Amino acid sequence: MAEATEERGFSRVADPAPLGLAAFALTTFLLSGHNATFIPDGIWIGAAIFYGGLIQLLAGMQEFKNRNVFGSTAFATYGGFWLSLGVFVVLISTNTTLYNVFKDSAELHNALAWFILAFAIFNTYMVLWASRLNLATFAVFLTLEITEILLVIGFFLVAHGKTDFWLHAGGWSGIVTAAVAWYASAAGVVNGMSTKKIVPVGKALWGE
Repeated sequence: MAEATEERGFSRVADPAPLGLAAFALTTFLLSGHNATFIPDGIWIGAAIFYGGLIQLLAGMQEFKNRNVFGSTAFATYGGFWLSLGVFVVLISTNTTLYNVFKDSAELHNALAWFILAFAIFNTYMVLWASRLNLATFAVFLTLEITEILLVIGFFLVAHGKTDFWLHAGGWSGIVTAAVAWYASAAGVVNGMSTKKIVPVGKALWGE
C-alpha cells in the first residue's frame, strides 16, 4: 500500500486532525471561559490568532494534501473564524475609525450575533456530514452548533438591552465543546501512535 501511495505521488504525512482539534479546543475553552465569566477577558485573543487561527488553517491546508475534503473545509474555515474574530477585536480596540463604525455597544453586539450566525449556518451542514465519520467528530460539531446558537441568541438579546444569561449559557456550552474536542484530539494522537485503536471514537451514525 505504501509503495502504491508513493507511486501515485502522494506524500506520507501525519494526520493533522489531532493538532487542529487541540487548537480549536484550547481557544474555544479560553473564550468560553470568559463568556462563562470565570476567565479574564483578553487572554484568548493571542490564542485565537496564532493557535486557533493560524494552526487550524495550517491543519486545514495539510488535510488538502491528504485529500480529506471534510477536514480541510472544517479546519480552514474555523481557522479563518478565529483569525477574523481575533484580528477584529484587536482592530476595534486600537482603531478609532473602525470603532466609530458602530454607533454603540448594542450595534457591536448585533454585529457579533450576525457573525456567529453565519458560521452557525456553515456548521449546520457540517454537523450532518460529521455523522458519517465517527461519534467523536459528530459530538464536536453538535456541541459547537448548540454553543453557536446560544451565543447568537445571547448577543441579539444583549444588543436589545436584555439579559446576558444566554451568553453565559453559551460560554458553558463552549466549555463542553472544548472538552469533547480535546477528547477527539487525544484519541487521534494515541491512536495514531498505535497499530490499533486505543481510545474509542465511536462509529459513524450513518453512511454508505
